[in-house]
Formats: sequence, structure tokens, C-alpha cells
Amino acid sequence: MKRQIMTGSLILLAGVALTACNKPRLDTDDQKAAYSIGYMTGKATESQVPKLDTKNFIAGFNDAFAKKPGAMKEEDMKAALMAFETRMRAEAMAKLKKDSSEGVAKGAAFLAENAKKAGVKTTASGLQYEVITEGKGAKPVASSTVKVHYEGKLLDGTVFDSSIKRGEPISFPLAGVIPGWTEGLQLMTVGSKYRFTIPSSLAYGEQGAGPIPPNSVLVFEVELLDIVK
Repeated sequence: MKRQIMTGSLILLAGVALTACNKPRLDTDDQKAAYSIGYMTGKATESQVPKLDTKNFIAGFNDAFAKKPGAMKEEDMKAALMAFETRMRAEAMAKLKKDSSEGVAKGAAFLAENAKKAGVKTTASGLQYEVITEGKGAKPVASSTVKVHYEGKLLDGTVFDSSIKRGEPISFPLAGVIPGWTEGLQLMTVGSKYRFTIPSSLAYGEQGAGPIPPNSVLVFEVELLDIVK
């Protein structure tokens, strides 16, 4: 983590310095390349160091580039970076704990209300499903490989994954996906379209995954296109 923060800061400094002026000069290939490197690395690093004091950052860069003595001793700089990293880690852990607690409460409330809706059925595991369209084909088993179209949403409506938007269905073995999918797809016949509301315990749990926060209840609309032979 320490190496990432220090390296990220050193790389980001180019982007901050270059974008400090309101309108950079982009007349030559070198200028365009420099701006592009600065912008892209700055954009990538901002998520790691969102509270960076850019004025002091630029001041430090300018002093070092001009070969001036630092305003701080190097050992004090190292200590400051270590303290900064420790604080960032503590803040990240506090946010994770807060998001996790909120996810549990929101998820439980949503599942309780959703279970009352007409057409919603709840299995013994807690998986909730609704039949949008009922097909007439065969049902897969746990060892099957299936071909589906799907769209996954968070409870706030954010779409985090969609084969529909990509315009290409996906095939996968049921044994290799989250438990909510493994169970849910076996309820469907080929040609069916279901809506699954999946508790976090049957999805990505306390860890979350990518854009999915910890303890998230997920809502999927899934169309079973085929059982792959």
C-alpha cells in the first residue's frame, strides 16, 4: 500500500503540474503526449488519493524539479507519508464498515417488502423470484452449462452488468456462478424470463465485488436461451 501511494503520488504530480494552468498548450506531439499522460494518471490516482493538497503537491514538485532544498527533511517527508497512509487506511476501513452495515439494513428491509408483492415467491434459501415469461423447454441441472441474456441492478437501480447492453448473450456452467444464480436458473425452463432478487448471502456477501458494495441485495432479470450441449 505504501509503495502504491508514493508511486501514485509521484506519477500524479505530472498531471497536477500540467493541468495547473487553465488552458494547456497542445501544439506539439510532445505537449499532447505530456498532457495525456498527466490527465490519465491523475484520473486513475484520484480514486486512491482523493484528499491530496494539490497546491503543496505542486510546490514540492517545483522545488524538487528546480533542485532546491526541500521545505522538509526527507525523513520528515517519509514520516508524513506513513501517517497519511495510515489515516487513509483507517478511513477506508471505517467507510467499508459503514457501507456494510447500511447494506445489511437496506437489504433486509427491501427483501421483506418485496416478498409481499404479488407473484413473488421465496425459496428456502431466501432467494426471491418472479416469472416474467414462462418457457416450455427443458430445465437445467446444477452441472449444466447455460446460455442467457441478463441485466443486474443494485437496489438503487444502478445497472452494474448487462449482456443485453453489450448485445451478446453469455454461456457459463451453473457450478461456476453465485449461489443465487445456480439455484435460480434451475427453476427456469428454456425460453423463460425471470426476475431474481438475491440476498447478499447468495451473492457477493460482506466482500462485495467491483461496483457491488458489501452486503448488497442484487436484482437480476434473466432470460434462459439454451442449455448448452
